[in-house]
Amino acid sequence: MIKPPALRSGDRIALVSPASPFSREAFEQGVAEIHRLGYEPVYDESVFERAMFTSGSDAVRAEAFTRAWLDPRVAALMAVRGGYGSVQLLPSLPAARLRAVPKLFIGYSDNTSVLSWLTCQCGITALHGPMIEGGLARGAEGYDEPSLLTLVSGGGAELELRPDGLSVVKAGTAVGRLFGGTLCLLAASLGTPFAFDPPPGSVLFLEDVDERPYRIDRLMTQLRLSGVLARASGLVFGEMRGCDEASGAPTARELIEALTSDFDGPVLIGFPAGHTRGPAWTLPLGVRVRVEASPRPRVVVEESPVA
Repeated sequence: MIKPPALRSGDRIALVSPASPFSREAFEQGVAEIHRLGYEPVYDESVFERAMFTSGSDAVRAEAFTRAWLDPRVAALMAVRGGYGSVQLLPSLPAARLRAVPKLFIGYSDNTSVLSWLTCQCGITALHGPMIEGGLARGAEGYDEPSLLTLVSGGGAELELRPDGLSVVKAGTAVGRLFGGTLCLLAASLGTPFAFDPPPGSVLFLEDVDERPYRIDRLMTQLRLSGVLARASGLVFGEMRGCDEASGAPTARELIEALTSDFDGPVLIGFPAGHTRGPAWTLPLGVRVRVEASPRPRVVVEESPVA
């Protein structure tokens, strides 16, 4: 894996919008929060463009992403929001040129398409972390500041992540490189040139929001039939917010217990990253982590995602 340089105080973070349009008010609030954290947010006016569902056309968004990445004055890229559309950029992104000058990309939700492509296909580490709208724009209510700052600054080695609410579905210990993101985006990539394709022994982080249990079953079945789950050494699920059946049964947890009953490795659920009820924690993708189910469930980051 190629590790981007760590961020230093005063570094520039380019705000890009690979997916849906966003609230200008939230954007300005997020800009202020980045300033507060000690970094300099930068962006070009194309970030405010709008198409039918997205922040401008495919070409506009791909060009803006590439331009920010190749700008030597920019240290990292952060997505403004998710929604829909990031997968449309992938055919136009120049993998070799991006690999030559690795940068840290931070995002989640629909930006799982970009995260998966960067980590699994380009071999560049990235962060499944907070975005502007719904994240940094909300301050302490929107994101977990310690996990973000520790991981972007190079202090991630042996970082212990033990958030409240994380619980054990299956006991065990696993070590492997962490890959994953929003479940529906990972499943949707299968059968395309940009398929989610983590290497054997990986630990998978899987999360989603407002998907009924039968849909989660369908998405997990797709990962299983594609061979992705069989290659995993451990599974960490997010909070799965809004994924319980309205009647109360089955719950997302009950479904995951059934779906992983024959999985040969630890399974945790309730990690508050991505679509969470509270502050979203940051997870490093593409680096070794250790998943432990006892005495208390935790994820230990064994190496920094940045150089």
